[in-house]
Amino acid sequence: MPNYKNSRTAEDIKREMTALLRELKDPRIDEMLTIVRTELSGDMSQCRIYVSSYQGIDKAKDSVKGLKNASGFIRRELFHRLKLRKSPELIFIADDSIARGAHISKILNDLNKREEE
Repeated sequence: MPNYKNSRTAEDIKREMTALLRELKDPRIDEMLTIVRTELSGDMSQCRIYVSSYQGIDKAKDSVKGLKNASGFIRRELFHRLKLRKSPELIFIADDSIARGAHISKILNDLNKREEE
């Protein structure tokens, strides 16, 4: 049986994390950082947060270092904003899905141009 509360909470965490990213002042955290997806464990003790940057995977990895340093603040803010019973441990993972998607889009556009010629 699917656990709808888990998926709703994961989406709430994603929404609040997006807002929190704009409030963080660490220079390592990229301003164009995006939350790709969140995965919450079954017992809600861990949350994996996949982040991607428009400037590439290297900038996303630097941002993950900054996010790990700020994880205590982020965890506390999520706890208060979402009114959770317990706050999950946050695990930040750099993802290059935005760059990969842009590359695929470029390839498809090039193919369309060739077909038109």
